[in-house]
Amino acid sequence: MRGAVGAVIAASAAMVIVGCAGPPADSDGWAPPAPTLPQAVHGTGTVLEGDAGPVLCLGPIAESYPPQCDGPAILGWDWSAVTEGWQSASGIMWGAYAVWGDWDGETFTVTREPVPAALHDPTNDSSEADPWDESRPRGTLSEAGAERVRAELERVVPGVLGSAIVNGRLVLEVRFDDGTLQEAIDERYGDDAVVVIPSLVPTS
Repeated sequence: MRGAVGAVIAASAAMVIVGCAGPPADSDGWAPPAPTLPQAVHGTGTVLEGDAGPVLCLGPIAESYPPQCDGPAILGWDWSAVTEGWQSASGIMWGAYAVWGDWDGETFTVTREPVPAALHDPTNDSSEADPWDESRPRGTLSEAGAERVRAELERVVPGVLGSAIVNGRLVLEVRFDDGTLQEAIDERYGDDAVVVIPSLVPTS
């Protein structure tokens, strides 16, 4: 899982034009529509359990020992069902796993036995270009335009884990998207301006 960069993102009436008009101004109260919830989802992340119970770490993880993180509660988690891939120190248990469950926007409920991340081999969609690849042709945003988009989206999008400006695009990492957020953002800022990367995606 790529590290989340850390924070959250701008809005009027014009579409994005390369290095020119830029994104809409932030005065029209725009917000993206919410996806339908709950949904069956899957993803890969660190599960960490301390005194407050297990959580699914979907954002940055502090490089302490034991590690620390924030994330939604993960219900139905059973460490005895995962016989490998976990560590324990100072009363904290943690490990990286591929997980499947139901997501209601606040809580993840396990519906299938998890798999240690090291043993999980997800199918890669080769049709999806890597947004972190700086050798790709530039996206449609100027540096200033990307900063304005980042400022708006960090305000109006729930569940933002981090963002980065990469070669004329804003890469936006979020907890969940079923395509609703990406479609709304494309309609507002134009194609190839923002790439949404969700930690949790619908299970087909």
